[in-house]
Amino acid sequence: MGTYLITGATGGIGLATAELLREQGHDLVLTARSPERLTKIAARFAAAPYGKTQAWALPQGEGRPSGQPVRTVPLDLAEPRRIEAALALADLPPALDGVVHSAGVCDLGTVAELDADTWIDQLMVNLVGAAELTRLLLPSLRAAGGHVVFVNSGAGLRAHPNWSAYAASKHGLKALADSLRQEEPALRVTTVYPGRTASEMQRRVRAQESAPYDPADYIQPATVARAIVGALGTPADAVVTDLSIRPRA
Repeated sequence: MGTYLITGATGGIGLATAELLREQGHDLVLTARSPERLTKIAARFAAAPYGKTQAWALPQGEGRPSGQPVRTVPLDLAEPRRIEAALALADLPPALDGVVHSAGVCDLGTVAELDADTWIDQLMVNLVGAAELTRLLLPSLRAAGGHVVFVNSGAGLRAHPNWSAYAASKHGLKALADSLRQEEPALRVTTVYPGRTASEMQRRVRAQESAPYDPADYIQPATVARAIVGALGTPADAVVTDLSIRPRA
């Protein structure tokens, strides 16, 4: 069994990934901005009949004894300078088999409309926070020969009108992953590029676009989560470097 830290763990792709990993018996460190929502999610995991064994073992796991099956760490990635202090109080395990960066924010607008604060907020959460958290967790990841997964976006491959700030943050996230992969050859690094996914963030995006939101129109978070867990489960002789997931319609 392994131990995995997940950001944005209270909803969307992050929560769906946490559910799959916990079902397979892995220990989790769940992070998000809201302590209240984290507490509710942890209580839900504690009450659910999640097994302590798994149908197949992720290759990074070394069978380390389980400590706390589900830990929670409130983190505000919009304040990357405060992440180190938050982790210091969290009593994290000395080895992490993986980190899944799923947290993200999106505010649309033309270049003429977006002010500096809007740019800074998206760059902090989507890029700088992910970079700082990764930096701080490298010793634990190295100890396990771990795996870093960056949940990016189709906007990380191409930019469209009104998406400049979000796309810039996601293009930067791709660069972060590509550099990390070469700098840390003992780790595995995967970037996942989902298309539009049913989530609260998508609901807000559609509101900004003055368009209706129907979750059935989009990729389901569980679908992306299965792809992420599949990448984590790739045999040790290979790594899924980039994975693009597009809706069928």
